[in-house]
Amino acid sequence: MRIAVLKERAPGETRVALTPETAKKFAALGATVAVEEGAGLTASIPDEAYREAGAEVVTGSKAVEGADIVLGVQAPDVMTLAGAKPGAWVAATFDPFRNSDLIEAYAKGGFEALSMEFMPRITRAQSMDVLSSQSNLAGYKAVISSANEYGRAFPMMMTAAGTVQAAKFFVMGVGVAGLQAIATAKRLGAQVSATDVRSATKEQIMSLGAKPVFVESVEGIEGEGSGGYATEMSEEYQKAQAELVSSHIAKQDIVITTALIPGRPAPRLISDAQIATMKPGSVIFDLAVAHGGNVEGSKPDETVVKHGVKIIGFSNTSAHLAADASALFARNLYNFLSAFWDQEAGKPVLDEEIGDAVRLTHRGKVVNERLAAK
Repeated sequence: MRIAVLKERAPGETRVALTPETAKKFAALGATVAVEEGAGLTASIPDEAYREAGAEVVTGSKAVEGADIVLGVQAPDVMTLAGAKPGAWVAATFDPFRNSDLIEAYAKGGFEALSMEFMPRITRAQSMDVLSSQSNLAGYKAVISSANEYGRAFPMMMTAAGTVQAAKFFVMGVGVAGLQAIATAKRLGAQVSATDVRSATKEQIMSLGAKPVFVESVEGIEGEGSGGYATEMSEEYQKAQAELVSSHIAKQDIVITTALIPGRPAPRLISDAQIATMKPGSVIFDLAVAHGGNVEGSKPDETVVKHGVKIIGFSNTSAHLAADASALFARNLYNFLSAFWDQEAGKPVLDEEIGDAVRLTHRGKVVNERLAAK
């Protein structure tokens, strides 16, 4: 069993799908591990560290020659997989709903694409969930980046020269990223509030010491999506929420938006008119900017100033914490493959529940039910 890891080729991608820690663990399972030269440099992992862990460090795409499994952060182009065994697995993130051409190319190439984004949100798959591990870091980075742009302190400070008031911090969307944003902002001393369309998140918000901001008089979403994701809200709820948020957002210093709906553009949460009500010098961080944006006028990797408010957001937020993001991503991949490792066969054998969920292509066809439904 040969496992290969290539250098990430997507613009701005600094993460890597294998660390020396997971290279050792794969070797302990009996696998041979090959890494493209320089693959870990942007994540502060030198080639020598891989060698010391027992991995082969190979020049260029030769790393995939004879590979049974290829690991990636972002799925590599099919051309870079030349030399891998017929039917080789590629475990990576594929952004399946937006990359149909890539997935078709994988099917035609005879590769088995395993989409880590489609990992089911079930208890036994939590340690394999790259969306959660990367969103956790993204929520943290959003707060730190907002603090850097904000021209004032976060905590209340009582000094001989007078009192500095605590920053008012509002999180919209309380998934993994939102919860980490709340916790980080609280640690920095901000006065934190948060909202979500899922009523179950109210207790989570309060458990972190933040104030929940919810529409109480109107029912929320038409139904929670699978895996705890929100579906689209009813028109009545959207109107009531917009009114509540508009009055609340005008008083905030920093706002972080995190809302995503799988397979659809990010919902619009903040309009230009709402931005205009905020104080000059306020900051909005749009974590969904790469998927269309929650904030009107936001642009990936640019600072947009509207009505004196700074609007920021990264196209790949977790890549700004490359070392930690790589460590968590690599563990997710190891946990996934090792959970199904068959010692007699010397390779992983996927079950139906998780295997069918993550498998996009098989034997020349696109086979995933979620893609077929879409």
